[in-house]
Amino acid sequence: MRVMSELYGLIFDVDGVIADTEAVNMRASIRVFAELFGVEGVQRKDFEKGLGLGSEEYLRAAAKVHGLELNNEQMAQATKLRQEYFLQILAQESLPAFPGVLKLMETALEHQDFRVAIATSSTRAKSQAVLRSAKVPYGKMVYITGSEVKNKKPHPELFQKATEHLKISPGKCIVIEDAPSGVKAAKAAGCKCIAVTNSMAADRLAKADVVVSSLGQICIDFLVDLIRKKPGARR
Repeated sequence: MRVMSELYGLIFDVDGVIADTEAVNMRASIRVFAELFGVEGVQRKDFEKGLGLGSEEYLRAAAKVHGLELNNEQMAQATKLRQEYFLQILAQESLPAFPGVLKLMETALEHQDFRVAIATSSTRAKSQAVLRSAKVPYGKMVYITGSEVKNKKPHPELFQKATEHLKISPGKCIVIEDAPSGVKAAKAAGCKCIAVTNSMAADRLAKADVVVSSLGQICIDFLVDLIRKKPGARR
């Protein structure tokens, strides 16, 4: 008779972790600034300070660069229009998963000791469009969105809720992130964190337990070693 083993949680952020949504976010947002506010010349780097902080902070970062103060009504209009443009782009173009993502997910889903979750600050409509385009089997996973929490990253609420739904203690969960705010949120929730350099340089992600250039570098044994803090787990 098999002895019941320990359960572990693997939690994936969406934007910048599963697929290169940043490129699509940028295109949609630049269009919003041009069409809604008449601001031209907005660039990808203008949004950097808002990465991983939710759609409002993402837009606010670029607005600040261009000397634009958005009131609540303007922000609501901008975020709504940005999501519409984002969904339009995904309806016309495919957005493949980053290398190694689907393999790691499938391996964890098939492993008897792992449970998998999606936890994103994005809305359900927007994140679901990404997951479908990237062919992520999210129906087999716990799925938490920004619409279900009061506090955005770097607050730990999103990942706390994910661990609660997984019914696994935070100390036995690993969050995969791509932004400093996400790393901070994961650590504050009591989880381990693997940061992947899809969106920014490794030095910006140094507070994660591990920083990798691709999830293709990660295997199940590595995850277990990291949770158990075995020697050599950090790379």
